Amino acid sequence: MSIEVHATPNPNARKFVLAGQRFDPARNFSAGQAEPVEDPLAAQLLALEGVYNVFMAQDFVTVNKVPAAEWEPLQAAVEAILRDFLAQSATTARE
Repeated sequence: MSIEVHATPNPNARKFVLAGQRFDPARNFSAGQAEPVEDPLAAQLLALEGVYNVFMAQDFVTVNKVPAAEWEPLQAAVEAILRDFLAQSATTARE
C-alpha cells in the first residue's frame, strides 16, 4: 500500500493519503488533551517530537507540527509509522 504526501495551505500541516485505508468516523487528537489518546496510531504520531495534532478521516491522516520543527526528519518518521501501520493492517486483514 502506498503513502502519498501532500502539502496543505498550512505550512505546519501535511496530508498523508493511505491508499486502501479508511478511517470512519473522522477523529481528531491533540497533544495534551484531557482524555488519554486510545488510538494506537494517533498515540504513536503524537509521541513524535514537534507533533501537536493528528486528524484521521476517509483515506488520509493530517499531521500538524509546531513551527520550530523541521518537516524533513518529521515526515520521514511519520511515514515510517504509517508504513508499519499499513503492514500490520494488511497482516490482520489476511488472518
